[in-house]
Amino acid sequence: MKHLTEEIWMEIPKRRGIVSLQAEVERLVKASRVREGMVLINAMHITASVFINDNESGLHADYERWLESLVPFHPGTEPETGGYLHNRTGEDNADAHHKRQIMGREVVIAITQGKLHLGPWEHIFYYEFDGNRRKRVLVKIIGD
Repeated sequence: MKHLTEEIWMEIPKRRGIVSLQAEVERLVKASRVREGMVLINAMHITASVFINDNESGLHADYERWLESLVPFHPGTEPETGGYLHNRTGEDNADAHHKRQIMGREVVIAITQGKLHLGPWEHIFYYEFDGNRRKRVLVKIIGD
């Protein structure tokens, strides 16, 4: 059985952002020489997500609006905590934890004939909810 483990590091210059991982994951699958197997792509931060969907800017903007309506950055009237109990720890990222829970932590994709086995419009993304610093994603590939 072949395997490859890599971490993708990136700078997220804003509090929130969506970054395509597709090209880098495809490169790693090729480098692994796995023909039949699986790849796990995991956000290594509790305020970030990895997801698969259409690579379309309108959809990404819709996600931003939808998530902010569900879990606003400052929903309450308490200026110190934004209304979140978690923020009493001195953090201001309670909303980011909730957004990550909604969008998910990781994806697993089949590798078939040495390529990612995705649907026609499927694309891999990292979604950061509490950025302004370096972040990483784990890519773990196993198979034959």
